[in-house]
Amino acid sequence: MRIGVPREIKNHEYRVGLTPMAVRELVHHGHQVGIETQAGAAIGFSNEEYQQAGAEILADAPRVFDWAEMIVKVKEPLANERALLKSHHTLFTYLHLAPDEAQTQDLIKSGAVCIAYETVTDRLGGLPLLAPMSEVAGRMSIQAGAHCLEIAQGGRGVLLGGVPGVAPAKVTVIGGGVVGHNAVDLSIGLGADVTVLDNNIDTLRALDKQYRNRIRALYSNRETLEQSVLEADLVIGAVLIPGAAAPKLVSAEMIKGMKAGAVIVDVAIDQGGCFETARATTHAEPTYLVDDVVHYCVANMPGAVARTSTMALNNATLPFTLALANKGVKQALQQDVHLLHGLNVCRGKVTHRGVAEAQKLDFLKPEEALAAI
Repeated sequence: MRIGVPREIKNHEYRVGLTPMAVRELVHHGHQVGIETQAGAAIGFSNEEYQQAGAEILADAPRVFDWAEMIVKVKEPLANERALLKSHHTLFTYLHLAPDEAQTQDLIKSGAVCIAYETVTDRLGGLPLLAPMSEVAGRMSIQAGAHCLEIAQGGRGVLLGGVPGVAPAKVTVIGGGVVGHNAVDLSIGLGADVTVLDNNIDTLRALDKQYRNRIRALYSNRETLEQSVLEADLVIGAVLIPGAAAPKLVSAEMIKGMKAGAVIVDVAIDQGGCFETARATTHAEPTYLVDDVVHYCVANMPGAVARTSTMALNNATLPFTLALANKGVKQALQQDVHLLHGLNVCRGKVTHRGVAEAQKLDFLKPEEALAAI
């Protein structure tokens, strides 16, 4: 199979779909890999390294798309990239379609087979291709939040861990999944006063067992959520419904009641955000103020640590990329129900129920869509 990797063009996005190590593995299995020139240069992967791994260097994105059968990316394709997609392509990347009607319509029109990292599952019900970026984003949310709490960034001027004689900052983490767990872990390591909320009692039990009396693990309802948000110096939104739009758990009214200079970090912004006042921002302009509350809502947060993120992502995605290439797309999807769960759009049809419901579109079961491949 011919596998193409274009350079990422989203604002301050330096991750790359395949590392030289991944290229070497694919070439070893008999596949051809084309990398857009300088696609990994910003994070230390030179054209020469890719060539040594067996890749062909291609001049630009149109050349990559024209040459390739499967496109492997990191972030969702932007409009000018979507215009290059054709019906013979398989697209394998993060898509986050639920809040993005324009992208969904373009992918439908392309006729391509579009598989989203974030909805591929595993036998335990986890999201193995989302997990590494969730780990990164969870840890980064605390780094970013701590920075935003500084006076110069518009924050309250509070040190996350405090100092002897001065209380630490209060951190509230909404959601105890992979993002939330990593946010809690780093918050505790920095000495913050941490509260985590979730509506899964087993998740709360696991967190309580791990951290004992170092956190407050609260069942999430309107009262506990509102109280924890209003008391917090830093609130992390770490809620995810796979493939669907994130629920708006924190209202504009709650934001209005928060302390001046408090900070929110909405890690769910790729799926629309779980704060009513959230809108996607970029690494170039990461924050804005609403009612004197600093909002950090960068949609590609792990891109700030692009080398770490790229290597972690490739560790997770490579087995699936190999399966698609080795077996062919149709057979790979037929033989692996977990990979099939990643199929979001196929030959002009929406094949993920969460996306279809979020945008009020017709839904075709992915099993039925395979007949068109």
